[in-house]
Amino acid sequence: MTHALADQSAVTYGHVGQAMVHFDDLDALGLLHNARYALLLERALTAYWSDRGVAYRAGRATTPDVFHAVREFSITYRAPVTGTGPIAVHFWLEHFGTSSAEYAFRFHSLDDTTTYAEGRRAIVRLDPATMRPTPWTEAARAVADTLLRPTSA
Repeated sequence: MTHALADQSAVTYGHVGQAMVHFDDLDALGLLHNARYALLLERALTAYWSDRGVAYRAGRATTPDVFHAVREFSITYRAPVTGTGPIAVHFWLEHFGTSSAEYAFRFHSLDDTTTYAEGRRAIVRLDPATMRPTPWTEAARAVADTLLRPTSA
């Protein structure tokens, strides 16, 4: 059975990816466990950036921008995911600063009729030697530009 994802061109900013909910993602009630949303978002973001050359390959970072830490994660649950199968993950950047970034995201049904959860995730790029914030590279800025939400949206 094929599950069609809503047309990417239907969104005016950010990216819509697909996440697969597996049986082991469910809690005792058969609902997507609350802690799994962060993991599914991480996988969607990793796939997006990896497809654009920002990844770990052969045990090495392809760019220093992969070295960052989550500073904040918040989520509001709107409706339960009640089983296995694909769901959509729409994510975008609200802000891309000197060394930080703030994502917003929304988990929804493939036909976009149900929002399951929405939230935000802030990250900080770190210098591996000092563990202090350090600026993003121009390559990261180019990828980030594809995810930035226009201020008028």
